[in-house]
Amino acid sequence: MTGKALTTCLWFDGRAEEAANHYLSIFEDARLGRVDRYTEAGPGPVGSVVTVEFEINGQKFVGLNGGPEFTFNEAVSFQIPCADQDEVDYYWAKLSEGGQEGPCGWLKDKYGVSWQVVPTELIDMVGDPDPKKAARATAAMLKMGKLDIATLRKAYAGE
Repeated sequence: MTGKALTTCLWFDGRAEEAANHYLSIFEDARLGRVDRYTEAGPGPVGSVVTVEFEINGQKFVGLNGGPEFTFNEAVSFQIPCADQDEVDYYWAKLSEGGQEGPCGWLKDKYGVSWQVVPTELIDMVGDPDPKKAARATAAMLKMGKLDIATLRKAYAGE
């Protein structure tokens, strides 16, 4: 068997195309793919979107208008590695707009999809072999909503 790229299917209640276009407006490396619409065969209204394919930073998604039976929760989230505070601020503002800010860099967007907006250096801080540095960085992170790199760096350094 050959390894093939996986596609993440996101179940929406009639807002798949809207959500795809929203994500395309936020992520620079994003593109819209195929959009399939209902025909006379149904079960949805003729011409309405069944699925929409899109790609963000090389990750393939399909948005499915499946109805109200299922909703998103924090058990699945998408982590955005951010190089600096400007990136953290940008993604936090864009994705939390109309959604819900959460703790430790987590948020839910206006569609209920969970995201982690994480500075890449935080991973090294909390995984540092020095348990005191790692503990200080972790404790600082646990007090935050949106992550603040300067504050994390100070905590990590023991300042």
